[in-house]
Amino acid sequence: MEILQVVGLGMVAAIISIVIKGQRPEISMQISIITGVIIFILIAANLSTVLKLLEGIANKVDLDLIYVTAIIKVIGIAYISQFGAEVCRDAGEGAIASKIEFAGKILIIVVAAPIILALLNLLVEILP
Repeated sequence: MEILQVVGLGMVAAIISIVIKGQRPEISMQISIITGVIIFILIAANLSTVLKLLEGIANKVDLDLIYVTAIIKVIGIAYISQFGAEVCRDAGEGAIASKIEFAGKILIIVVAAPIILALLNLLVEILP
């Protein structure tokens, strides 16, 4: 059960961070960031399985891999920007967190543009 490892690691790191925060707040922040990176590494192995599954489904339904790649990029941008924003919020930098989220949203629009264009072209073909 990987979730038990993730939750256990998170709880231990949170307790250590709370204990240390009063004396060394900068180390508390580093513990938080390192814990997030370790959790991501623990889960990253599962991502390849999901990517292979999505690729298999795309091949079965004869879907262009450009669309699947764009969807995966959008999901990646969303997760990474959210992670970065949360780290900034934990550090007390809400303004920077907001800018990271804004940049993530803009990049999602840029990456999703080919999908949006394809949908609009499909609508134009369907409508009389």
